Amino acid sequence: MHLGGSDDPAVPVLVVHYGTPHTGRHPSRIADLATDLGLRLLSVTRPGFGGSPRRAGRTVADVVEVLDRLGVDQVATAGYSGGGPHALALAALLSDRVGDVATFASPAPYGGSSAWFAGMAGDGGGLRPAAEGRETREAHQRTAEFDPSSFTGADYAALEGDWSGIGEDAQAAGGADGDAGEIDDDLAFVAPWGVGLGRITGRVSLFQGEADRIVPAHHADRLSALLPTAEIHVLPGSGHVAVLERLPGWMRSIAPAAAAAS
Repeated sequence: MHLGGSDDPAVPVLVVHYGTPHTGRHPSRIADLATDLGLRLLSVTRPGFGGSPRRAGRTVADVVEVLDRLGVDQVATAGYSGGGPHALALAALLSDRVGDVATFASPAPYGGSSAWFAGMAGDGGGLRPAAEGRETREAHQRTAEFDPSSFTGADYAALEGDWSGIGEDAQAAGGADGDAGEIDDDLAFVAPWGVGLGRITGRVSLFQGEADRIVPAHHADRLSALLPTAEIHVLPGSGHVAVLERLPGWMRSIAPAAAAAS
């Protein structure tokens, strides 16, 4: 578990679910903005990442117990990439406690169709073998390599600029220590999520890069079919990392400091 942003226990809490792989630490860009806006940040390192023990067979719904341990009541939540399903699951499982949820480049639930993988760089990376089972996914990991074409020019510019912390954190979480978490994330994404998204009652915002090569834009369409009241924001020319340019604006929309100034 990682805290950040404001240290005032009375201000609103934003639970952030980071991508695959991650350490759970908050990049300075997000932590500094949260401090300025008067938000407390909370993230939970998923099992298998950042020294957290592996929990084989976990689902994206296994995210709620930490809030009860901390005594946190009302929250907003956001998820980037592989964190998106976990943010949506949190909002569904705790629908009476999550007022706002946003995802940035989130995969949609897998329904068993090969169309789900359409447009993904590297033929779906580890997700396609994950759909064939744990043994196949673990075998894939032994020879897996990053495909540079997964990122667009806009993504590389984002990683060299405001969102360098995202890339640095992914590198810190990768390698042998992060393999278990990466495998288990992929297996969770293509398995039943453990909760129906129709249970979400809070305000939902879905942000998607039109040119995303890791989670293609049709995943936003799939999510919107399950979340008919969601606000969909498709960013022309934006990719998998560049979509995060919309995160600060969304954080401002839920922040009391920004509301007081408007």
